[in-house]
Amino acid sequence: MSEAYIIDAVRTPRSIGKVGKGALSHMHPQHLAATVLKALKDRNNLDTSQVDDIIWGCSAQAGLQGGDMGRMAALDAGFDIKASGVTLDRFCGSGITAVSLAAAQVMSGMEDLVIAGGTEMMSHVMDYGAKVRAAGVAAAGGLGTGNARLQAKHPQSNQGVAADAIAAIEGISRADLEAFGVESQRRAAVAIKEGRFAKSTVPVMDDDGNVVLDHEEYPRPDTTVETLAGMKPAFEMFRDMPSGPGAKTYGELIQQKYPDVEIKGVHHVGTSSGVVDGAAAVLIASKDYADAHGLKPRGRIVATANIGDDPTLMLNAPVPAAKKVLAKAGLTKDQIDVWEINEAFAVVAEKFIRDLDLDRAKVNPNGGSIALGHPIGATGAILIGTALDELERTGGRYGLITMCAAGGMAPAIIIERI
Repeated sequence: MSEAYIIDAVRTPRSIGKVGKGALSHMHPQHLAATVLKALKDRNNLDTSQVDDIIWGCSAQAGLQGGDMGRMAALDAGFDIKASGVTLDRFCGSGITAVSLAAAQVMSGMEDLVIAGGTEMMSHVMDYGAKVRAAGVAAAGGLGTGNARLQAKHPQSNQGVAADAIAAIEGISRADLEAFGVESQRRAAVAIKEGRFAKSTVPVMDDDGNVVLDHEEYPRPDTTVETLAGMKPAFEMFRDMPSGPGAKTYGELIQQKYPDVEIKGVHHVGTSSGVVDGAAAVLIASKDYADAHGLKPRGRIVATANIGDDPTLMLNAPVPAAKKVLAKAGLTKDQIDVWEINEAFAVVAEKFIRDLDLDRAKVNPNGGSIALGHPIGATGAILIGTALDELERTGGRYGLITMCAAGGMAPAIIIERI
C-alpha cells in the first residue's frame, strides 16, 4: 500500500459556543470550514484542481449546517470546481473518521490528494434547536431519533448522566474528576503561553480582512480545585427528567440495564467539555504526489480502527479502540509518546488513563476539551493536529488519538512523526 502522509494540519481558534457571546457565533459554519481549507491551500501552494476529495465531519447537519459542507465550504474557499466533497456524521468521532477515510483512499491508491476535517458551530446548534422547540415542531427524540424499538433494545440516555453513572460504577470520585479538570486548564494555559498552538492555528477573518478571532476563547486558567468544589452538578436534573412524554427518566434508562448503579451527580461545567465553535483540516497525500509536487510530509498515518461498545453507558469505547488500533499497528502502549483522548467528560479520560495504566504526563499534555472546548465534528481533526504539533515539539515518534462517540463508539488513529 501507498503511504498516507500528513502534509499539514490547521485549525481555527475555538470560540464560546453561544450566540451573542462567542466571537464566531455570528458567522456561517461554512465560513469556518472555508477558513481552514483556504489556509491549507495557501500554506502549501496547492493546485486545488488536483484535490481528489474533501471529506468533512459535522454531527448536527441541520439548519445552516445542513447540506454537504465539505463541498460547499471548498467552493466558498475558492477551490477549483473539480475538487469534490462529502460530509459525514459519526457524532463526536466525525473528525477522526474523516481523516481515517481520507488515509484509506490514499493508502489504497484510489486517490492522491485528500483533505479531511470537520466543523461544528455549537452556537448555531444550540440556537437552532431552541428555535425548533419554540416553534412547536416535534423533535426527533434523542440519539435514537424516536425509535422506540431501538430504545427498548438499547436504552440510550443523556451523555452527562451516563458520565455520572460510569463514575459511580468505576468508583471515581468527584474530587478526582475535579483534579483532572484543573490540570486540563493548567496545561492549556502553559501551552497557550508558550505558543504551542501557534503553528497550526489560523485566524478567522471577516470579508473585509479584519480579524474576528485569533486566540482560544474558552479556557479559564484561573480555575482552582476550590472553585470546582463549589459548583452544582450539572446533570442531576437530567437524571430525574423524563426522556419523553410518559417515558422513563434518563437515570431510569441506565438503570434499566444497570439496576444496581446509584447515579450521583458529579460532573459539571468544570469537568465536562466546553461548548464551542471551531473547524480543523488535515492535508493528506500519497508519497508519489508529495514527491512530485515538493510537499514535505510532517507525519504519516500508521493505523486506524473503529469499535463499538455499550450504547447505554455510551462513553466507554476509547479503551478497546486504543487496544485495537495498537494491535493493528503492531505497537505497544509504551511506544506511544503522545496520547490525545478527548475530554468529553473528565471520567472518560480518567478511566482511560487508569485502565491502560498510562503515564499521565503523556496524556493530553497541552490540556483538552475541558479547557479548550469540543466543537463536535471538528475535534478529531483538531486532536490529530495537536498530537502532531506535540510530537514535533518534543521529538516523539508516535501519537494515538481516540475519543468516545454517541451510540457507544470510538474511532482511533495512530500517527508517526516524520
